[in-house]
Parts: sequence; structure tokens; C-alpha cells
Amino acid sequence: MPLTEKTLIAAIRRQARSGSSVVAGIGDDSAVLRVPRGHLALLTTDFSLEGIHFRRQWHPPESVGHRCLTRGLSDIAAMGGTPIAAFLSLALPRGLSPDWVAGFMHGLLKLAARFKVTLAGGDTAESSAGILADIVVLGSVPRGKAVLRSSARPGDRICVSGELGASSATLHCMMAQPRRRLNPREYSCHFFPQPRLALGRYLREHNLASSMIDLSDGLSTDLAHICEESGVGAEVHAAQIPLASFGRPPRKVSLEQALHGGEDYELLFTVPPGRKVPGRIAASPITPIGQITRGKRVVLTDPTGKGRELSPQGWEHFRK
Repeated sequence: MPLTEKTLIAAIRRQARSGSSVVAGIGDDSAVLRVPRGHLALLTTDFSLEGIHFRRQWHPPESVGHRCLTRGLSDIAAMGGTPIAAFLSLALPRGLSPDWVAGFMHGLLKLAARFKVTLAGGDTAESSAGILADIVVLGSVPRGKAVLRSSARPGDRICVSGELGASSATLHCMMAQPRRRLNPREYSCHFFPQPRLALGRYLREHNLASSMIDLSDGLSTDLAHICEESGVGAEVHAAQIPLASFGRPPRKVSLEQALHGGEDYELLFTVPPGRKVPGRIAASPITPIGQITRGKRVVLTDPTGKGRELSPQGWEHFRK
């Protein structure tokens, strides 16, 4: 039997854990939250839309809930911040199975518990056009210490965490064989991506990152965001980009998937000259892939040194 709105809210409230930063959460008109003394608030919001970000025939509900919260937590990580609370607005079609909703909430709240994030409120509604989930995440960062996209300078090194392209390559497999259901454990980079919160905080605490962004839309697009906001260009070395392995048996992604595929949720950051960056931080390998340059062009060079312009070709809504 489909859930009523009142039953759904009661079920979510029972599952949501309270936290020390939440004075009042689910059950009031607004949440009452504490931000640590000497900190500023970080606030981010992200949609997860059926048919755009996930498909029910491909993605288990636990994965959809996990990925929904990951989108918000990854934005907090990219600022060097710490998450405090999340707010979920959930629009569901009439007749959706309660088991699907329970799986979605299990995936979301399991990730929330891991990072001590309280689900402090939200909204529910009936949808006539599939499932729509909007996650809002509140975080904090010490005053004046947020790592922005706009602070890259010529001469900075460009670094990236982890390996790139596995999520995009997994999506390509599902699109090529729509009836095939992949094992989420064998393709975890796509179904259960991990927000790099510890890495983001380390880079901020050690003053290593001059600018930073999470790789949600693809390396070529997200690097372009940093360059645009900072008024600089970049040179990226193709041979240095860490190509992911994915699936069973493991196989390497293509360079194009690593450059333009989205939803890796790794961190791309720039490092001022003279700063030494460890080869591994918070269990994530760190790879230098290029440098920030003067001007506005982003160039991709091959092993011979020959370059070509690297235009943003990652995900962009409304683009044909």
C-alpha cells in the first residue's frame, strides 16, 4: 500500500538521528541549528531527478539515496568545510512502493550517519513526473578559511584526487545495454561514490589549496569553472591524468571518459608554488596533472608536448 504523507514523514523522523548542532529538527516549522563559534555557514543544494540523475531500472533505491546526499556533501568538501545538517525535499509519484522509499532513506541516512550529519527537516509532496529529490546541506568553515574557486594564480600546480572516469564508463555500459542490471558492488564508484570530506579539510587546514572544486560535471568542465572564476588559463598533461579501472573484470576507462565524464566526486585543486603535497591524503592518492597559466586558454598536451584546446565537454543542463 502506498504511504500517506503523514506516515512517510513519521517514518523518516523515526530514522533520522539528532545531533549536537541541531537544537530543534523535524517536527517544527523550521530547524534551529548551531554554527560553531568563529565559523561561517556553508549552504549548498542539489537536485536528484529521475530520468536525469538516475533510473529506477538501473539504480537500486539505496544507491539513489546515497548519491543524493553525496552531491551535497561533496560541495561542502570542496570548500574545506564540515557538514552539520541536511534537509531533504522529496516528491514521489502516487503509488510508489514503500519499499523503494525505505531503501532510498536507508542509503541516504547510512551515509549521513557515517559523517555525523543530521537530517533536520525538509518537505514531501506528490509528483506527477517521477521522483524528485532536492538535498540541502548546511556546513561550516572557520571564518576566512573557505577554499574558493576564484583564488587560482599562474604558476599554481593543478592536482586531482583519486582516479577519474569510472562513473561515466559505468553509465556508458548501462546505456549500451539498457536491460542489463549491473552489480553495484562491482561498480561502486558509480553507485556509491564517496565525498572527500577529510581530504578537503586537510587541504584547508594545511593551507595547501589555493582553489578547489569537486568533480561532479567532469574534469574539462570543472577546471573551466576554476579558470573562469580566477581569470586564468591552464595546461593539463594528458599522460598524467589518473585513469580509473572499473567493473569485473577490471578495465581501464578512456581518456575522454576521464576528461569529460561526471560524477567522480573527487577533488580538483590548485597548489601555490613551493607547497609540498603528500602523494596520499586521507586514503586518496593525489596526482599533479598540470599548472595554471596566464591568459584564458585551457590546453591539453600529449606526451610529445603538442597541445590542443581543452573545451568544456562535461555535463551541462539544457545543452543539446
